Amino acid sequence: MIQEAALKVASRIDHTNIDKNATEDDIIRTCNQAKQYRFRGVDIRPQWVSFVKNELRETNIKVIVLIDDPMGLSSHEERMVLCRKAKDDGADELDVVMNIVDLKYERYDKILADLKEIAAIAPTKVIIGSGYLTDKEISKASQLVKQSGAICVKTATDKDPLENRELGEKAENLKIMKENAQGLLIKASGSIRSYEDYKMMLLAGADIIGTSSGLAIMEGFYKTNSEK
Repeated sequence: MIQEAALKVASRIDHTNIDKNATEDDIIRTCNQAKQYRFRGVDIRPQWVSFVKNELRETNIKVIVLIDDPMGLSSHEERMVLCRKAKDDGADELDVVMNIVDLKYERYDKILADLKEIAAIAPTKVIIGSGYLTDKEISKASQLVKQSGAICVKTATDKDPLENRELGEKAENLKIMKENAQGLLIKASGSIRSYEDYKMMLLAGADIIGTSSGLAIMEGFYKTNSEK
């Protein structure tokens, strides 16, 4: 029963290594950890997609690629090139940052046109940078993601200004996202480091957890359940 529950926990985790200085050995280690626990996916930078696709062959673990962090400021044409190459290299999902400056300036038509074309390339999770946004902006961003044809609204990258001590605020962001993007997956990411953090995010409405602390979360799960 514990192993079945552990697999359920792991199935919600996108195990993440977006360190710009990551080496091949680092990425192999991340992939091996994902295979050990059967995480939902491995989230990496574009240059690693084909390598990770090969490392995860003969598994059901998704290859996920982070596109245009931290603020989504590349041109639409540049973003399309990045997304198409990631797809060609073997990415199963795109984690694309919404242009946060455009959102702040209410350029909604521009954002929607950009995201619609990207979402047509591959299953897309859109990062809205919720820690930078007001509640009203989170609502609008979530609505735009739903209109775009993306599969998921995601809080942030590793540059989220909300620290671990502010996870309560992130939980409130998730509730707004869930309300305004009904029917879409919700992904929480940024400073989620423990099994307790994981549970808080799920309680707030997250379907997927993006974290580089997948091992710590699983260790916390096993410790909690072995003490019962």
